[in-house]
Amino acid sequence: MNNILKTLHEFRKYPSAIVGSVIILALISIAIYTTIKIPYPEAIRLWRGGQDVWYQNPVNAEPIWFNIFRKEKLPESFALQSDESNKIVTQNTEGFNVIEITYPFDYSFDSFPQELTLFFKADYDEKQPYVSATLLTPDEREIRIADFAVAASQTYIFSQDSRLERRLGGLVPREGLFLNPDSDSPKPVQGQYTLKLKILTFEKDSDVNAEFVLYGNVAGWAGTDHMRRDLSVALLWGTPVALSFGLLAALGTTVTTMIIAAVAVWYGGWVDNLIQRITEVNLVLPFLPILIMIGTFYSRSILTILGATIILSVFGGAIITYRAVFLQVKESPYIEAAQAYGAKNGRIVLLYLIPRIIPLLIPQMVTLIPSYVFLEASLAVLGLGDPVLPTWGKVITDAISKGALYQGHYYWILQPAFLLMLTGLAFAMLGFVLDRIFNPRLRGV
Repeated sequence: MNNILKTLHEFRKYPSAIVGSVIILALISIAIYTTIKIPYPEAIRLWRGGQDVWYQNPVNAEPIWFNIFRKEKLPESFALQSDESNKIVTQNTEGFNVIEITYPFDYSFDSFPQELTLFFKADYDEKQPYVSATLLTPDEREIRIADFAVAASQTYIFSQDSRLERRLGGLVPREGLFLNPDSDSPKPVQGQYTLKLKILTFEKDSDVNAEFVLYGNVAGWAGTDHMRRDLSVALLWGTPVALSFGLLAALGTTVTTMIIAAVAVWYGGWVDNLIQRITEVNLVLPFLPILIMIGTFYSRSILTILGATIILSVFGGAIITYRAVFLQVKESPYIEAAQAYGAKNGRIVLLYLIPRIIPLLIPQMVTLIPSYVFLEASLAVLGLGDPVLPTWGKVITDAISKGALYQGHYYWILQPAFLLMLTGLAFAMLGFVLDRIFNPRLRGV
């Protein structure tokens, strides 16, 4: 207990360790929250669900908080459903339903949206309902959008209606609907708009529901990618994936290496020689190319890559360092005393040799974690990441392949890169301080 209190007292002397610990605790909290809030099956469904999942999101939209730093506000995406509050159903003289749906919305932005779309779901037997769509502008203009028959499931995209474009004087609908033709200002008219749908049915039990989606240029706190996916899913789920991969790889490598080094030193002879020869061969083998071969010809599963990483790292340079320390510990008087009262070899290795270097093991393990986090991201950037999991490296890969930097979508690549650097910095600061605290050679330096 006294040792723990002494360690905490020393720990408090280093502000960098406190900052690093706070960042690591924040990352761990995000990882726990993510796995609870977005379970693994749901995360996979969201990330790989396609257009059916993300159809309400715009393409390559910046994070919504970008508007805080902009003088001219970019339009935000929103979706309006048809329900009891905006849908009125009456019957005409022939007993058929007449449906009126209104979508009032406030447009207070300084630029034009990406797109406007209506999604229809109609219930009928043979005769298709007929829709008339109009838009009321804040300056009291009424613009006829379109008149058409509706199928059971139909999408009406405003920009693909050439007749609407001709009615707007050759302007694309996303601009022409919001631009005042009597004004020289190239900016949209701000204020309250109302989209009205009047639907005629020709069967007594027919019904139509519609959803209006305005695709803006900002959406979500992390933005979207080229497939309309919300990047927050990958940024959130990338946290537990990165931390788990880094921690398991570092823990598995350091603990296994330490045990092998202790066994080699204690038993000596051919056991020590065999382990040293294996280590020398392993140090010559190219680590990254072997992982690339495994990912290319066998499996890109994150568990496979994790296992291969641990196996290739066990007989690394650290085993030589541990061996040198164990050779000194082996000559300690308490080891001779343990042999004198008949302690078995396994007991001496596990209870007398290994515990002496655990203080050296902890800072090294903490320092190794970010290197394995970067390794997982690097493999993803090389196209060898897990094809299922949403990770930081996967986001960077997609951004690079789609030319995010060339097209000005900096948020797409900078957000995961920042999280990677923040994780590496936090563990590096903590590991450096722990090394100064636990390593007797660095105390007081």
